[in-house]
Amino acid sequence: MAKAVTATKKSSAKSIKNPVAAKAKASPVAKKKPAVASKPAGKKGTVVAKKKTPVKTAAKVLPKKTVKKSAVKAGTKKSAAIPRRYKCRLCGYVYSPLRGEPHNGIPAGTAFDDLPDTYVCPVCGYQGKGKIGKWGFEEWRPTRYLCSMCSYVYDEKRGEPHRGIKAVTKFEDLPDDYVCPVCAQDPKIRVQFGKVFKQGFEPINL
Repeated sequence: MAKAVTATKKSSAKSIKNPVAAKAKASPVAKKKPAVASKPAGKKGTVVAKKKTPVKTAAKVLPKKTVKKSAVKAGTKKSAAIPRRYKCRLCGYVYSPLRGEPHNGIPAGTAFDDLPDTYVCPVCGYQGKGKIGKWGFEEWRPTRYLCSMCSYVYDEKRGEPHRGIKAVTKFEDLPDDYVCPVCAQDPKIRVQFGKVFKQGFEPINL
């Protein structure tokens, strides 16, 4: 009986002394699982990072489109602006901001409202008709336009009835596909320069 008791004590002592060994034998299955699970986790992380890259490029493209639209709107506003011209009631002299009066110290681009209070008509002064100031001018718009290619004159009072354009039709109201009637009939101009549209006309008496 004493031998049997000592044998059981030794076996229990061995199991107490090596608790780590006992855990190590039971853990191989547990260690393999995280090792296997870590590989697909890493692959999934790389796939998610690749999906984020096209989202960043799409965000960069959006502001470029908005800039183009604003640019278009600003261009239309500028093209729609028409300079205001003023005509002397006494002699018929026309002041145009496009031309100005550089010989009198007034640079081109100066609006009539920005002229000094001491401004006088340059023509009436030379003709001896007195000093006609800004009060002697009234707003005026051109009614005759000159083709820069063949010097054909479009007169609003006359119009072009033979082409379906009634008299007193403003140049601004002409259709967008309007072309110079003289240049359109000249084959040399059509071949070398093409059709002369409204952009090829300039107002007489700027």
